[in-house]
Amino acid sequence: MKIPRSTLEQWQVLQAIVECGGYAQAAEALHRSQSSVSYMVAKLQEQLGVELLEIDGRRARLTKNGEALLAKARELLGDAFQLEQLATSLAEGWEPQVSIAVDSLFPVELLVQVLRDFEPWAKHTRVNLEETVLSGSEDALVEQRVDIAIASRIPSGFLGDVLMDIEFIAVAHPCHALHELGRELEVEDLGRNLHIVVRDSGTLNPRDHGWLSSNQRWTVTSPHTRLEMICNGLGFGWLPEHKIRTQLEQGLLKPLPLRVGQRRKLSLSLIVANPEVAGPATCRLANLIRKVVKDGIVHRPLCG
Repeated sequence: MKIPRSTLEQWQVLQAIVECGGYAQAAEALHRSQSSVSYMVAKLQEQLGVELLEIDGRRARLTKNGEALLAKARELLGDAFQLEQLATSLAEGWEPQVSIAVDSLFPVELLVQVLRDFEPWAKHTRVNLEETVLSGSEDALVEQRVDIAIASRIPSGFLGDVLMDIEFIAVAHPCHALHELGRELEVEDLGRNLHIVVRDSGTLNPRDHGWLSSNQRWTVTSPHTRLEMICNGLGFGWLPEHKIRTQLEQGLLKPLPLRVGQRRKLSLSLIVANPEVAGPATCRLANLIRKVVKDGIVHRPLCG
């Protein structure tokens, strides 16, 4: 295995000379003697066989070769500092990775805000995000794949807090046959039309979320695909109201005038898999979820 001839300390000294403008200034900034600074750079140039600095008046400037080499050295110095920061974070108990399962019903804008608020606290913590449908988040908890879950049910053996209620509304395209009946709808009317539902991403105890009285039912794996199908006049379904406000305003969807059952409600809960032993990153992320949901405020990034 080859061992580098130069050291990070030598490159740090060279960087200080360039940034401070000279040997004396660099020595003062680094709390070293000027002779030791001069020796380290001279030794570095000797080891590399390349001139790195030239004197221009009273200032030390990089040669062309020096510019190219110091640019790469700055990357290495940055990597070294990040490595030390990572070690510090791990020593303080910050987990190298946090895994979270989030039900697809959870508002995306709130999820993005949570992650945006979490990022400055966890520069060295990877986030593994699993998006789920129906019982998928429950499976992730039971199978010990995640540290945190946002789920529509709390599985046996776990504790959680209700985060928010999600309202569903039965909708179809304004030109759908159900709307063209021009009257209040009964159960029998729905049974003669195509119902679009989403398949459960869980496998342990999958739920049949379809409306069982419908003679026609198509199942898709993506909530977005279901939305697009219904917006294009293919079937009806109960969709989360907060995810279809734009389509309702644009006239792509219209609530079905059901005599009974037009609206449904479901609660989403926050579950920390092992709260007694949860690390600081897991606790921070869970607290941010609670705060963002409670405040309901989304901050858009500003350019410039």
